[in-house]
Amino acid sequence: MMQTRELGRSGLKAVPLAFGGNVFGWTADEARSFELLDAFVDSGCNLIDTADKYSSWVPGNRGGESETIIGRWLKRSGKRNHVLIASKAGMDLGGDRVGLSRRHLMRSIDESLARLGTDCIDLYQAHIDDLKTPIEETLGAFADLIRAGKIRAIGASNYTAERLELALQTADRLDLPRFQTLQPEYNLVTRQPFEAQLQALCVREQVSVIPYYALASGFLTGKHRSADDATGHARGGRVATYFNERGVRILAALGQVAGQHKTTQTAVALAWLRDRSSVAAPIASATSRAQLADLVASLHLTLDDSSRAQLDEASA
Repeated sequence: MMQTRELGRSGLKAVPLAFGGNVFGWTADEARSFELLDAFVDSGCNLIDTADKYSSWVPGNRGGESETIIGRWLKRSGKRNHVLIASKAGMDLGGDRVGLSRRHLMRSIDESLARLGTDCIDLYQAHIDDLKTPIEETLGAFADLIRAGKIRAIGASNYTAERLELALQTADRLDLPRFQTLQPEYNLVTRQPFEAQLQALCVREQVSVIPYYALASGFLTGKHRSADDATGHARGGRVATYFNERGVRILAALGQVAGQHKTTQTAVALAWLRDRSSVAAPIASATSRAQLADLVASLHLTLDDSSRAQLDEASA
């Protein structure tokens, strides 16, 4: 049995690796997505992260493609009881389809449930903060969705420390549901925004962190050797920005630690992140069985103190 970690105080228990569903309907077609989801669950993992926004950026897509593929896989595989489904709402879908108002959330949840072919989403997350809608309205809507049995727990994504703290205080004051998780950008390259303000708050308030871009859009895998090498890849533009003196230093440290442990840079980067304070499950994506095997390998890797120190120093 894989070890699990509780998401906040929700009672939901996740294996400390989440599959990022943003690739479904984008760089992984339906057949490949089914293959990867089967392999992910067969390896002992259980947390699948998606959003109603995925993958609207692909020409011809409107959003909801990732949820639709996951829903078809759930129906075909019969594995709904083996997984935790985490989805998100609030990103701009065009027109008035944006934000965290009660009206928008009530419509969005029903659409997501229909696409996923399930009657309940385990973790429903505010995809991005909405400064126009009172926090108590958003949390009140989430409370009604929990009462209706449509969601089990709630999380936040892309919140500042100030706004997350206000949301937690509002929930406690009005006896409304608390955000049990936070989904920030956090990895060996991008440390400062999270560690500077959010980390201490999440530890204190028992908010579990499920970081996205855990592999810095593939940069930390080491598959790209230069900024030019990344050109033409799906996330190449973002990867190219990491090729500076610090980025090269981090890759070198990852390579050394991976060599010492006879594993991949991918596994090392994920294991480092998994062991950070308050982190429950890094989110990472794969588009092949080989990539997925590298992700899962992180779950069987224990980094020693000297390896962690080497990575901390290189990425400081």
